[in-house]
Amino acid sequence: MTVAVETGLWQLDTTASTVGIRHKTMWGLVTVKGTFGAIGGSGEVRPDGSAVGTLTFDVASLDTKNAKRDTHLRSADFFDADHHPEITFVARSAELRDGDQVHVVGQLTVRGVSRPLSLTARLTDGNATGLTLETEFTVDRDQFGMGWNQLGMIRGRTTVTAALRFVRTSG
Repeated sequence: MTVAVETGLWQLDTTASTVGIRHKTMWGLVTVKGTFGAIGGSGEVRPDGSAVGTLTFDVASLDTKNAKRDTHLRSADFFDADHHPEITFVARSAELRDGDQVHVVGQLTVRGVSRPLSLTARLTDGNATGLTLETEFTVDRDQFGMGWNQLGMIRGRTTVTAALRFVRTSG
């Protein structure tokens, strides 16, 4: 599928977008899943077809369906929401390659720590007024100062999944 994406400004449709995380705990026996309920973002598709943009996730909106765990995730052991209420991803470049594959290079900031992040997203359902990007990638939480690991229960990388729907706001 080849999709032509219109130049101009695009806004994240928060009602049609989801961002979730998965991480194995209890020595790899249990997978904890959560979603961010409050996300935002915008971007611009430039005349050369490349794109830039920013996404934000409200740390306090992370819901794993366990209130005690969610409170712990917001604490200084993990996301430290009181001091760092948002996670941000700034896309410095996004280029459509190989039909529906979008190569994205940017910077992820969690707990005030910024790290480069490159990923591949798939462009789906694109037209002149809207487009959806879907991606799945992993991050090492230790790189962002989230090394809390009681009794070695939490190992490995965290998987992030996202389905992001953008609508065109101007040309």
